Amino acid sequence: MTKAVYKLRPNDNWRIGEHESWFADMAAHGFFLKKMGIPFAKFVKGDPKKMRYRIEVNSGDEITSEQKQMYAENGWEYVTSYNLFHVFSSPADLQAPELHTDPAEQAFTIETLDTKLTFSTIITITGMLLLIGMQAAVWFLDETPTLVLIEGSAVFQVIFGLFLLYSTYLSLQAAISIRKLRRNLIEGKPIDHHAPWKKRFQTQIIIGILLTIVMGLIAIIPIFQLAKIDTKTLPESSPDLPFIRLADLENDPDFIREEPVFFNDDVDRGNQYSFNWSPLAPLQYETSEHGFIPGEIQKYGEEYSSSLDTKVYQLRFPSLAEPVISDLIQSRSFQTEREDFIETSHPELDLLITYDKHKTKMVFAHKGNAVMYASYYGHTNIETIIENTVEKIKLISE
Repeated sequence: MTKAVYKLRPNDNWRIGEHESWFADMAAHGFFLKKMGIPFAKFVKGDPKKMRYRIEVNSGDEITSEQKQMYAENGWEYVTSYNLFHVFSSPADLQAPELHTDPAEQAFTIETLDTKLTFSTIITITGMLLLIGMQAAVWFLDETPTLVLIEGSAVFQVIFGLFLLYSTYLSLQAAISIRKLRRNLIEGKPIDHHAPWKKRFQTQIIIGILLTIVMGLIAIIPIFQLAKIDTKTLPESSPDLPFIRLADLENDPDFIREEPVFFNDDVDRGNQYSFNWSPLAPLQYETSEHGFIPGEIQKYGEEYSSSLDTKVYQLRFPSLAEPVISDLIQSRSFQTEREDFIETSHPELDLLITYDKHKTKMVFAHKGNAVMYASYYGHTNIETIIENTVEKIKLISE
């Protein structure tokens, strides 16, 4: 029984001379081509033999039986087809005449391939430009690219975008190379049937392994994020969690949280915290908290209430901290003036920026690889918020 052997094959179908050379070298080692697949080619094992292989590019997807018969009469046996490419073989000692003795005539056989690759490249480039446009809108529409990078699926999008960029490069390279080959044939320069293929093939294997790893990461990242992300009702007390609490800011024994507002997930939406993960910020918290002091009436006759929203990030790289704070300020500056955000020094923080207008107070703090943001609405002074931030940021800063 003839033994079938499968070998990784070169990826670029349009490298006609290199494929012909590869088939011949494999036959010299006793492996004879039977079928081309993705990503393997099927060979049968036999005694080593010097063979010649030629690839005919047909204008249609199928090669006719008349063509096969004509080539067979000239010493070339049909082997297999893949896309527009049809492979014929002949023993070297038979010295069969070339399928094409006139390179200019052969140029017409790859006209369809030239047109197909050109059209494919135009479509690929158009799709790539549309993707870049959509990604640019996501990244820069709100002018907070660093937040997009660390909060959402931007890392996945970047890796996938690089993969598409590489695919576009390969498509463009194929179109240009086939156009150049066709021009050379018209000028009378024949295809090199012994073109070297080993170095390029080894490079393709390395790139293929790297792409496999990258695509694996692309698949894992969103799955891991979905496994990590969750939203829960805030506990009454959270001394071990790295975010400040509204009750600590109010410091009033009569202060109570608002009545729970539940949805079908049993989370109090008025007093909740979410945690998330991303490759660049493995620890992320976001909280929203509301409360009031019964019986404490403000000057407009309303009962006193306050609220606190926070965001906390433990970053993979400390160098991301200042861009994150800049983006956090940008995301809040639509309703405030940028100059109202004041940078001040603090002995226990690397960066401290505050906003204090009317009853709204914001604190942006950075220490090591940790970033904290707090937006408070109420009567408590800004110094109390800073003190609480300094204590909590110590839990996650490195």
